[in-house]
Amino acid sequence: MTAGLGTTNVRLVTQKDRFKRRRLSSKQRHIEAALDGQSEVPVTSRGGDLGFGSLRFLPMTLPEIDFGAIDLSLRFLGKTIRAPFMIAPMTGGLKRGGQLNKIMATAAEHVQIPFGVGSQRVALEVRSRARDFQVRRFAPTIPIFANLGAIQLMRGYSADDAQRAVDMVEGDALFLHMNAMQEVIQEEGDTDWRGVLRAIASLCENFTKRRSVPVFVREVGFGVPVDQARRLIEAGVQGIDCAGRGGTSWTLLEGRVASSKSHQSLGSIFAAWGLTTPESILAVRNVSKKIPLIASGGVRSGLDVAKAVALGATLASIGAPVMRAAAEGGTDAVTDLLETTKKALKVAMFGVGAVSLTSFRKNPRLIPF
Repeated sequence: MTAGLGTTNVRLVTQKDRFKRRRLSSKQRHIEAALDGQSEVPVTSRGGDLGFGSLRFLPMTLPEIDFGAIDLSLRFLGKTIRAPFMIAPMTGGLKRGGQLNKIMATAAEHVQIPFGVGSQRVALEVRSRARDFQVRRFAPTIPIFANLGAIQLMRGYSADDAQRAVDMVEGDALFLHMNAMQEVIQEEGDTDWRGVLRAIASLCENFTKRRSVPVFVREVGFGVPVDQARRLIEAGVQGIDCAGRGGTSWTLLEGRVASSKSHQSLGSIFAAWGLTTPESILAVRNVSKKIPLIASGGVRSGLDVAKAVALGATLASIGAPVMRAAAEGGTDAVTDLLETTKKALKVAMFGVGAVSLTSFRKNPRLIPF
């Protein structure tokens, strides 16, 4: 991580036109491919996979609680949120992405849950795109995650650039997304990942010294196994999104938007790569019982949120269903989806006799089919 502000300014000048022509059109294709639902690879109970569908709750015939008294709130990133789930980072810096960010941030503020923006790389390199990420005015009180690719720390990005990403969204935390398998399927992707862990450790140390926001690492749908979780925690990360297989497959999606038959084929071959989200939750919790843990990948309902929390996640994170609602129905549709998710989570907790998240975690009554 050697680039200073001078190098960053050079990037703004030399890469602006290229990003307008290539990167933004690529982001548009990504959004379209994510919205149509054909890039999702749901996990079935066949073949020994541990997916949300292979788990159920042992019902409490006599719950002995008042449904109206169930409390879903918790403290997260120094703020009180009203439910243990969030809107996952999805959209990048283009006009439609900016519109979707506004819609989703507004709904997240209404429901009082965290929100994460998509990769801010383009906004750091093309200043005019920053407006598509500046969502704090629509969500003044909730936790917001900034977002930068971990691989960019090996491509000239410094701690100052990461801080600019945080400042852009007035963020409460920074996601460093890890998408190696997506990049290797992507045409012209970043495929040299040597030294990334060392760069993550250096950024974590820098942010700790400057008392900046906590650094979370975020998989994008391939899971975080035990050995990788251990290395990341030892490197100093302060939270993990262990996103696993079960929702949008970014290998499949990259294959779908690729122009070459080779990359299209690779996308299909590796569509089901990685750990499922429940497997990934258990893997991280095997290493640390305390680190803030977000679970995304195949979370489609409040019942899935309940299962993720019962397995050990601090929060669950919902992606494609929210973006689809935003694109099709706007803020009201997203708000309705989030409120329904809250209601379903409360129903699940009622069904096992848990009046609070604390009591639910102590006795989740989760069993395999």
